[in-house]
Amino acid sequence: MRDSFHEDLDRISDRLVEMTRLVGSAMSRSTTALLDADLSLAEGVIEADHLVDTIRDEIDEMAVQLIAQQQPVATDLRIVVTALHMASSLERMGDLAEHVAKVARLRYPQTAVPAEARATIVEMGQLAERIVAKAGSIIAAKDVDGAKDLHGDDDAMDRLHREVFTMLVGDTWSAGTEAAIDMTLLSRYYERFADHAVSVARQVAYLVTGEWAHRRAINA
Repeated sequence: MRDSFHEDLDRISDRLVEMTRLVGSAMSRSTTALLDADLSLAEGVIEADHLVDTIRDEIDEMAVQLIAQQQPVATDLRIVVTALHMASSLERMGDLAEHVAKVARLRYPQTAVPAEARATIVEMGQLAERIVAKAGSIIAAKDVDGAKDLHGDDDAMDRLHREVFTMLVGDTWSAGTEAAIDMTLLSRYYERFADHAVSVARQVAYLVTGEWAHRRAINA
């Protein structure tokens, strides 16, 4: 019975890693759709978001069944509870990638990103992909040190987020109000995407150590 229980826990972990792959791909394709005004790619991201939602529902169901049937305690219970938190954060990351795709669709056939902001969005998209890839590795390896290191990438995303606002209020902004609103929203989507990845990393640290102090240190 216990062997079956731990196999189920492994399946949950595998599904969480799969979620990181799906939301990473979604954000990558959303960024490309945004920059290239690719309507087909944007529509594909929007239509595929249900795949992430489905896995989140599967994890919820597996967790409830494990709690009801196995009545886990101590570390085992911590694994189940943190998995639920991680699945929620990853599902939200998928939603944020979908939001980016919806902005691309809204502005089609034009691009929502003015020339002066293009380099920043490229960098934010690349950083988002790197962050979620690291999150997947952290989950798979239960890597506390990697979880702590992820904070540096989140700081980089925060810096880019601030750069966008500096750009929008500067004298050189010439793209108009509508583009400024789009950039404000887009920057926030990427920034929140990174924040949720950090939340996932904090849950891994708590899972491994059982100490809330590790979670706070990652968010410091």
